[in-house]
Amino acid sequence: MNPVSPASPAYQQTLDYIFNRLPMFSSVGGSAIKKGHDNILELCRLLGNPHQQFKSIHIGGTNGKGSTSHMLAAVFQQAGYTTGLYTSPHLSDFRERIKINGQMVPETWVIDFVEKLKPEIERIQPSFFEITVAMAFAWFAEQKVDIAMIEVGMGGRLDSTNIIDPILSIITNISYDHTQFLGDTLALIAEEKAGIIKPGVQAIIGESHPETERIFFLNALKKGVTPIYAESVWDVVLTHKNPFHQFLKVVDNTNHTLHELELDLTGKYQLKNVRNVLTAYLLLKDEWGLHWNHVTDALKHVKKLTGLQGRWDVLQQHPLTVLDVAHNVAGIQMVLEQLKETTYQHLHIVLGMVKDKDINTVLAMLPKEATYYFTKAQIPRALPEAELQIQASTHELQGHSFPTVAEAFANARTKAQPDDMVLVCGSCFVVAEVV
Repeated sequence: MNPVSPASPAYQQTLDYIFNRLPMFSSVGGSAIKKGHDNILELCRLLGNPHQQFKSIHIGGTNGKGSTSHMLAAVFQQAGYTTGLYTSPHLSDFRERIKINGQMVPETWVIDFVEKLKPEIERIQPSFFEITVAMAFAWFAEQKVDIAMIEVGMGGRLDSTNIIDPILSIITNISYDHTQFLGDTLALIAEEKAGIIKPGVQAIIGESHPETERIFFLNALKKGVTPIYAESVWDVVLTHKNPFHQFLKVVDNTNHTLHELELDLTGKYQLKNVRNVLTAYLLLKDEWGLHWNHVTDALKHVKKLTGLQGRWDVLQQHPLTVLDVAHNVAGIQMVLEQLKETTYQHLHIVLGMVKDKDINTVLAMLPKEATYYFTKAQIPRALPEAELQIQASTHELQGHSFPTVAEAFANARTKAQPDDMVLVCGSCFVVAEVV
């Protein structure tokens, strides 16, 4: 676990203001969402339209957009570019959302930004997310970044980030999540995600699917582009791995060349995400002077370069202790696939979820032989641990409930033997209270 430096009183007051004064989806759910771009456009107008002052890559999708964003940022950093990175949510510190070359936006700048904008915040009544997006754009413009990786918050079409004019759009994949906002079919969800495809701007789609392929093709056609499917451009095979790195062979199908890669993100699902990054590299390498060694050097050190946490994040080996922010059906499925390839005697799962997820479907997927430590993150959206335990029991998942993540995690680590495994998952907010 990484120690977090105590925040200055002024910074803490600023955080209290934006967390408590502004509607925040992670806390209150759907009531925090303000559809449309009126607020973000007004905020950016007041700030001098910072979103028009730097080049960007827009990354959306159901799962993998955070990892893809961080890997791409690492490549551009390695190539010597001043690289912005906007992602959400944060785990330990709000400023994780806004980074340049892996360094978080300074506390003092956040304080000044909010203080200067307070009268307009009170007038416009933006959401928490709208303010964070405006803040990121303003910081990137002020620091004159060469390029910024901008991760979509939710969906795409109506997302606050979707006012940028990127040089490339990437949609990692489509699966069921936030169905109450994006639609209850993959086609409807894809329609929302496809909203980040811009006229004349190349679009990468990570994975094809019978229910979404036509949606992406028609949306791209209207914008005058042909979508490129990353899974068709690159073949990626895992050759071997250790707890902290995995080693890949990749084939570039455009010229049938074989390469080797070392990746410090050890989740099996990263093989899909790395295809997005490699496809982006092919599209941008000539214009941006990217070389293959920039890719190989960056992917070895993504965590160091960008500070990424919580993606099959190995904390220790005995017992094997792993954090993963997987929280929806597709994400949990990828974690389960990883578990099949992991060696351990007994599995201990620290599990917490939020109320608006497909909880019963996830619980039905989880291994019945594991010991569970049901808990909740300290946010209003969290499902109470006792309710989670009751729902889990209907799926034959056995364990005990704990009122805090810290208690659940401590109990799991106490009960686990050296050859066992402790997995923390179900919500990024649960993982946040462990890192």
